[in-house]
Amino acid sequence: MKQVLLVFLGGGLGSILRYLVSRPLNSFLGNFYLGTFTVNIIGCLLIGFVIGISSKNNLLSSNSTLFLATGICGGFTTFSAFALEKHNFIKTGDFLPVLFYASSSIVVGILAVALGFWLSKLTG
Repeated sequence: MKQVLLVFLGGGLGSILRYLVSRPLNSFLGNFYLGTFTVNIIGCLLIGFVIGISSKNNLLSSNSTLFLATGICGGFTTFSAFALEKHNFIKTGDFLPVLFYASSSIVVGILAVALGFWLSKLTG
């Protein structure tokens, strides 16, 4: 139960941070969502840093890693977890799976958004 609470608190904090960072930046460049792009890249940087230091000499406890990586980074952006998973594939030399998984996630994700919009119009 403690781990669930850590993820809950970190996720809430990450979501608030995403809102505070992305909202003002999204209005600057029209169709390019600079705020979303920024939080995705920052999230990738942070999750790489957190996982890196947690695996190096056990500098972070498993609860701290859970709070920071799964909670805060997960609430800040799910793109960070996506990028970490692809990084792990590349480290092991699994280039075909990373290519398939990354491209299908993007394409299917966009199609799922479109389907969600379409379904919402049916409930009208």
